[in-house]
Amino acid sequence: MTIRPLDPADAEAVERITRLSPEAADWPMESYRGLPAWVAESDGRVLGLLVARIAADEMEILNLAVEPASRRRGAGTALVDAAVEHGRRTGAARVFLEVRESNLVAQRFYERRGFAVTGRRLRYYRQPEEDALLMAREVAPAP
Repeated sequence: MTIRPLDPADAEAVERITRLSPEAADWPMESYRGLPAWVAESDGRVLGLLVARIAADEMEILNLAVEPASRRRGAGTALVDAAVEHGRRTGAARVFLEVRESNLVAQRFYERRGFAVTGRRLRYYRQPEEDALLMAREVAPAP
């Protein structure tokens, strides 16, 4: 598996993956322009994507999705690790994200990557309306 920067040519694969992942944000590809974003690829097939943004000394993971048939095989972990490393290299001291309160699988996944619940955003999600848990982890400074 390879982790590489998201490319405009990945649009069809990204649309397919987000369509198959109702728990992920389904944003148009152009909304990712200028943001740090990566795909996990194996044998020329895009298996997942992660999109983030950096402001000051924080990185926010905006979207993470892995096609259902490829889950639990390391793509999500590799994407998060690549994003955290990018954040570290660019001076982020903290990485955070929001996750649906009901999405226990995602919460456990992020906990294994060093994230912990740090807060709650009331009625953050729509359809259905639901609170978001704010999860964050510190990032060691680059040497």
